[in-house]
Amino acid sequence: MTTKSKLNLAALGLSVSLLSAVASAEETIKVGVLHSLSGTMAISETTLKDTVLMLVDEQNKKGGLLGKKLEAVVVDPASNWPLFAEKARELIEKEKVDVVFGGWTSVSRKSMLPVFEELNSILFYPVQYEGEESSKNVFYTGAAPNQQAIPAVEYLMNELDVERWVLAGTDYVYPRTTNKILESYLKAQGVADEDIMISYTPFGHSDWQSIVSDIKKFGSAGKKTAVVSTINGDANVPFYKELGAQGVSSEDIPVVAFSVGEEELSGMDTSPLVGHLAAWNYFMSVETDQNEEFIDGWQSFIKSEKRVTNDPMEAHYIGFNMWVQAVNNAGTTDSEAVQDALIGIAVPNLSGGYSTMLPNHHITKPVLIGEIQDDGQFDVVWETTGLVAGDAWSKYLPESSKLYSSWSKPFSCGAFNTETKKCSGAN
Repeated sequence: MTTKSKLNLAALGLSVSLLSAVASAEETIKVGVLHSLSGTMAISETTLKDTVLMLVDEQNKKGGLLGKKLEAVVVDPASNWPLFAEKARELIEKEKVDVVFGGWTSVSRKSMLPVFEELNSILFYPVQYEGEESSKNVFYTGAAPNQQAIPAVEYLMNELDVERWVLAGTDYVYPRTTNKILESYLKAQGVADEDIMISYTPFGHSDWQSIVSDIKKFGSAGKKTAVVSTINGDANVPFYKELGAQGVSSEDIPVVAFSVGEEELSGMDTSPLVGHLAAWNYFMSVETDQNEEFIDGWQSFIKSEKRVTNDPMEAHYIGFNMWVQAVNNAGTTDSEAVQDALIGIAVPNLSGGYSTMLPNHHITKPVLIGEIQDDGQFDVVWETTGLVAGDAWSKYLPESSKLYSSWSKPFSCGAFNTETKKCSGAN
């Protein structure tokens, strides 16, 4: 064989190898998973990573999507907020994922958001948040304030006759903005300044003795007092322990939490928590056929009948199924096409009924108030009669009450000012 022939064969082999590599890369549709597996938020986010892996596995058993298998690409931003942006860019630019499911804290979402907008990719964000945002590239499957915080306060006010309010939160954007909305709402209901106490602590805060003492003192004024908690992550464990240590019972000063669900309770001694409350859009104890099937699938996948389910898991379940349906409807994973296809899609939720993706990229959800039981589950004590549509902008904040969001074409604006008739930005 001539040298020239050998070179031609080598070149042919290289071409075949390259084509094979390209074909291999195109054989799967990549799904990014961006949840903290270490650090202060791992207590909540690790389970969400496993939830996406389960959903990917189940979809592959159904034959995949568009004739291709799904491939999960997992990264760990380690509860490091700037690292979320770096990892998001890595997933989109290097790993070439078609969608990302991730984030818990709003500061992590705010960190990622510019990356998704710059690269025109898609993020499904599964956790309750403060609202005041509507991005073309983010689909908010967790609760907006009108789907959790406001109904919870209305319940305490109307059902438990609460008159004094402790707004206790971790010191970052979600608690501060949510409490700003709640403070405005309470004052609109006639609550005086002296009947509102606001407290913030850093992530991972562990010494709650003086703060719980202040709460006890605030609640001794002769008016029914409650704590509205936006405390996030592992700081909840010592907070509830200190409540128990100082004898603060749910009969004396009930706590309603927005970030404590079944997963967090599974790692706690629940005895001092019994009777306290949480507001979510889903509880594991909900009795529906869809929920029973989800729980069975989860415990089988995770290989443990002791593992629990929770609200953000359901949000990923809803968001993932919406994305699958949108891709099928669009016939492509192209980001722009899928963004358009997602609006109006309705899929079953686990609490009963169908959740719909609205033009403002929020969804419809039921609202439930649950009472903590000694087995770490929740007894649902109140729920809305139907599903509540998520508001991107709060009517209780003057600067937001005039804003309207719709990403439906040709409108395509996340913050349209109804007074000036101008779009003030993407979010």
